[in-house]
Amino acid sequence: MTAVEQRFREFKMPDVGEGLTEAEILKWFVAPGDTVTDGQVVCEVETAKAAVELPIPFDGVVHELRFDEGSTVDVGTPIISVDTNPGAGEAAPQAAPAEAPAAEQPAAAEPEEKAGRQANLVGYGAAPASTKRRPRKPLPGLQRSAPAPSAGAAPQEPAPAPARPEAAPAPSPSPSPELNGSGRTARPLAKPPVRKLAKDLGIDLETVTPSGADGIITREDVHAAAEAVQAARETPVAAPSTAVKAVEGRERRVPVKGVRKATAQAMVHSAFTAPHVTEFVTVDVTRTMKLVADLKQDPELSGLRVNPLLLVAKALLVAIRRNPDINATWDEDNQEIVYKDYVNLGIAAATPRGLIVPNIKDADAKTLPELASALGELVTTAREGKTTPAAMSGGTITITNVGVFGIDAGTPIINPGESAILAFGAVKLQPWVHKGEVKPRQVTTLALSFDHRLVDGELGSKVLADVAAVLERPKRLITWA
Repeated sequence: MTAVEQRFREFKMPDVGEGLTEAEILKWFVAPGDTVTDGQVVCEVETAKAAVELPIPFDGVVHELRFDEGSTVDVGTPIISVDTNPGAGEAAPQAAPAEAPAAEQPAAAEPEEKAGRQANLVGYGAAPASTKRRPRKPLPGLQRSAPAPSAGAAPQEPAPAPARPEAAPAPSPSPSPELNGSGRTARPLAKPPVRKLAKDLGIDLETVTPSGADGIITREDVHAAAEAVQAARETPVAAPSTAVKAVEGRERRVPVKGVRKATAQAMVHSAFTAPHVTEFVTVDVTRTMKLVADLKQDPELSGLRVNPLLLVAKALLVAIRRNPDINATWDEDNQEIVYKDYVNLGIAAATPRGLIVPNIKDADAKTLPELASALGELVTTAREGKTTPAAMSGGTITITNVGVFGIDAGTPIINPGESAILAFGAVKLQPWVHKGEVKPRQVTTLALSFDHRLVDGELGSKVLADVAAVLERPKRLITWA
């Protein structure tokens, strides 16, 4: 390792847990020239699980931020370069490539990246197995400070890249090609998000005129080239006055990533892996609603989150205690059913980043005040976008409260790795036969979806019936719990 390589250290996107393969950079807290210390948070990233702050593991001065905010970066990819010896002068990073025979640094560094996954971020753990991704190709456009290789390095240069399969579509003017040290045209300089934008729009970067500093192509340059292409494709024949022109701004395209991407993948996998069965029951919850009102006045629950969902959660925990086989999972690899003697109760929560399902650890062992406290903390943390990956791991059974949206019922999809999910519908005042007379009562509908590989109809029906019985007569909480 050269002195320059020792001086300039790169911080790579870590695996923040659960074997995740990529993360989106939400916000940078530092800029080039800033001094950083070991353990200082330098950026916030969003994974498929949650938003996480990343601390840097060494001291120095920020030399370069490799990606813009909003970029999605693979685990193991360098995201920030730090000068760990700023007193050594400014010439070192430019001089290093010229001293080495093989001048193209990205190609030389690639085997090191292929050797293995970047170490996990402290405090998180990776899953035993994870999906392997195709290694990224070196992006010389990001090496802003790397000079062109010297002519003496020509015998060791790599073979020329294969010809582009697509034709260059853009008629926009392009600058005179600059040659690198080997006499070949240099690759256009652009950041990864700009390259992706150009690919999405079908623009060849070699045809784009750069306007950024040091000849870097910007997003505006790509959009300008795309507009030029579109203008060239339009027919010169004048359209009739009655022709309908395309109206812009009536559609929006949003990349599927982060929490939304993970949710979509998980739901598709669950829907087409576990054979779902959904059962419904409509129940009079007038007594439960009265109990909620009474509990709000209880000094022991003062300041805690007391609502109908709290008693639905308690009713489900009672039903699981009476029917423990519902709290299980299917192990496909070993062809086993894994019965769990603990309940990590998941609560589906709608957040600005999408649907997440954090869970209350050992919910079955908590008292009603403890459960209320945990439920309130879970909801608040989720809404603030601070739920950790650990809080969303290890769930055993889930509740989804569709009633808050005024929905009566639904057929919820089981959270992957669990056996059942309970949907709690809206509580509405309806005519109901009570003690032989039709009276207005507060009524709701419950729906239980379960995995029919390990939960048969009898077990699923018993669990749903027990939940309904507790909500109809909440005094059963005292005798059944």
